[in-house]
Amino acid sequence: MHKTITSFHNSLIKQIVLLQEKARERRKTNLFVIEGQREISLALKGGYQLKTLLFCPEIISEEEIITLKKSVNSEIESIEINSEIYQKLAYRGSTEGVLAIAKTKDLNISNLPFSSAQGPSPKNPLILVIEAPEKPGNIGALLRTADAANVDAVIIANPKTDLYNPNIIRSSVGCLFTNTIATGSTSEIISFLKQRNINIYCAALQASVQYDTVDFKKPTAIVVGTEATGLSEEWLLNSTQNIIIPMEGEIDSMNVSVAAGILIFEAKRQRIAL
Repeated sequence: MHKTITSFHNSLIKQIVLLQEKARERRKTNLFVIEGQREISLALKGGYQLKTLLFCPEIISEEEIITLKKSVNSEIESIEINSEIYQKLAYRGSTEGVLAIAKTKDLNISNLPFSSAQGPSPKNPLILVIEAPEKPGNIGALLRTADAANVDAVIIANPKTDLYNPNIIRSSVGCLFTNTIATGSTSEIISFLKQRNINIYCAALQASVQYDTVDFKKPTAIVVGTEATGLSEEWLLNSTQNIIIPMEGEIDSMNVSVAAGILIFEAKRQRIAL
């Protein structure tokens, strides 16, 4: 059996709106909202714990709900809502009729499973580091790129945007859940990488060499900044080698997710024979 909610004034509906709109509410409750069958399935696969499932029977079939509930380990609370409420809550136009409230994870770099105490580390890690990304669209595109390349981790330095922002979940098409993600300060991340003898390759104009002349076959962190500000001085001072993508047109920079894709897939190309 499941409950039914038909009022916009219901306290749970109000909480969901707050969770979608306010990072402070997400931090306070350690909860966030996931929309869509694929995204919910990826979150479950990524080890996220769901608390509540809300569905609109006018959009999603009973069979689909049963299938989704079977993939949830715990006895999840299931709530039926009407199309008016669903449209108020849904972010996407092409919608699937299902939302979930899930528990956030502590993404602090100290929890990244790269030490023997937390399980086996990748023998030859390839890591994408992004400093101070702000735009949800860029963050989502970076997470999609990282998923496509199956990197060992995505580490975000000095994050400007809460990663459980619904726009990041949407723009990443669920890749927020498929990547191993950590956050920390630039200093913490540099220390983390150096302690593990991971080479730091910074995408920067200063003292750089062409990216495809570098050996990415050893433990590697590829570090990118935003187009607006680039990387902070601390990264440049601690870089193993700065790298550059030659630009042949009129401008001297490209979208950060495009640049990251070029660099990561060059590293993947070099590692094919390993």
